[in-house]
This record gives sequence, C-alpha cells and structure tokens, in this order.
Amino acid sequence: MLRRILAVFEPFVLMLLATVAIASVLPPVGAAATGFGWAADAGIVLLFFLHGAKLSRAAIVDGLRNVRLHAAVFATTFVLFPLLGLGMTALPLLDPLLAAGVLFLTLLPSTVQSSIAFTSIARGNVAAAVCSASFSNLAGIVVTPLLVTLLMKGAGQAHVSLAQAEGIVLQLLAPFVVGHLSRRWTAPWIARRKSLVTTVDRGSILLVVYTAFGAAVADGLWHRVSGADLAVLLAICGVLLAVVLAATWYAAKALKLPRADAIVLLFCGSKKSLASGVPIAGVLFPAAQVGMVILPVMLFHQIQLIACAVIARRLGEAAPSPRP
Repeated sequence: MLRRILAVFEPFVLMLLATVAIASVLPPVGAAATGFGWAADAGIVLLFFLHGAKLSRAAIVDGLRNVRLHAAVFATTFVLFPLLGLGMTALPLLDPLLAAGVLFLTLLPSTVQSSIAFTSIARGNVAAAVCSASFSNLAGIVVTPLLVTLLMKGAGQAHVSLAQAEGIVLQLLAPFVVGHLSRRWTAPWIARRKSLVTTVDRGSILLVVYTAFGAAVADGLWHRVSGADLAVLLAICGVLLAVVLAATWYAAKALKLPRADAIVLLFCGSKKSLASGVPIAGVLFPAAQVGMVILPVMLFHQIQLIACAVIARRLGEAAPSPRP
C-alpha cells in the first residue's frame, strides 16, 4: 500500500524538482516571462473553477453539521500554525525573506486532494474531510491575506491593498463560486474525467513555480540561499509538521472525537496548500521575492506528503474491521 501511495505523488515531486532545476538554468525573461505569467494565472483560475464545480452542496450541508470537528480544524490551521510560525521565525536562524516564507507557510489553508486521500486510506470520515478541507481552502482566500496583514505588515514583507484583495477575489474566489454555480452543467462532465482536476492542479502549480522561481533566479535567488539555509529550512518544516501532528492527535482525544473524526483533524489540520499558497504569494509579494517566499511552502509540501503517507497506511492497517 505504501508503494502505491508514494507512486501517486512521486512523479509530481520529480516534476516539481525538475521545474525548479529548469527555472534555475533557463528562467523566463522578457516577453517569455509575461507569457508564462498569463498562462499560470489562467491555470489557477481554471483550477479553482474545477474545485468549485466538484464540491457538491450535499457535501457542504452534511459536513457543516459536524461543527466541533470543523472548528478544531480551523483553529489548528489558522491559530495554532500561525502561533508556531511566529515563534519559529523569531529565532535568528534564516535570511529575513526565508523567515517570512516560513511565517507565510503557517498562514495558508489546508490541502484538499491529499487531505481527503489520506483520510480515506486511514479509514476516516471522508465526508467530513471533504467539507473541512474545502472550507479551509475557501476561507483561506480571505483569512490568509488578513493574517498576512496582521502578522507580517510590521516586518515590512507584505501587506494587502485594495488592488491585491481584488486580485485574490478575481483569481481564486470568483472562479470557485462560478464553478460551484455551474455544477448543473459541469459536474457530470468533470465526473467522467476524474484525472482532469489532478492534471490542472499539478500543471498550474508547475507553471506558477517555474514563473516565480525564474523571476527569483534572475534576481539572484541561489546566491542568497545557501546549503545551510536549506538544511535549516528542512529542519524547521519537519519540526513544525511533527508538532502539529502530535497536537491534533492529542486534541482529538481531549475533545473525545470518534476515531474517524480524529483522523480528519489529524490530516486536514496538519496540511498546508501549495496550490493556494503559490497564487496568493504571487499577489501579495513582489515578483522578485516570490521564489524565496514559496521555497518553505514547497519543502513543507513534500515532507507532509511523505510523512502522512506512512501515517495513513499504519492507521488504515490498525483500523477495526467493519462489522458484517
């Protein structure tokens, strides 16, 4: 089972690394950079449209009934994570822009696909995971920029202007709403093409990463990030994930959540979305800074996939067999 899980994600990890390598050697410049930027924006708009079209209203209604669980996921994602981020970035371990990237990572919403996939593998409450992950992503369109304004403005890295807020709404929220309202016509077509969202998801991320890293490389990214910086980033991301995984598991016990719901809190609460983080960073930060800001997000993304794949497999194997 572990091989099957890793086989799903390994090609994307390799593609992501290859994209960074290509951007490091052949960054887009001039008209090419403009063209790739437009293509990346179009991919993100299409991605959120498809997410909106996939999410059924029945799933929203059913999921909203479990208020305690969703409140716990929301608190972990947008309260516990930011507090940990503030503590870690207060340590003088990183370049200020990389430290800003770590803090930005902690302000992002949860993932959708991987949270649901791992919940399913671990035999958790899949319906609740769909609602929690989707709500987290939708809330993040508003909450993440607000948290950036509150927690990062003083450091001078980013702030949310009216124009930036409009950009987030037009690029992320509006396509999601339009996609959801179009479900009557688009949902059956999307259901027959299950790999479409995955293809658009990964393709749009690769486009944005290539564009962002290309701009950062042109601005001297790899002259500013050393091997020691990467090692410290990996350590910070690993510690951050371990703390949140432990906190969510013990919080579920304290709240006396059923096992299936505890698994939802574990996986939805511990994830951070690369798909949402990259476009939001592109709107909130100057183009030359985006590459360094999303570097912690990319590293955390890979660590969470590998760690949660192992955890999900073990939870699934330990789950009680269903009654006949």
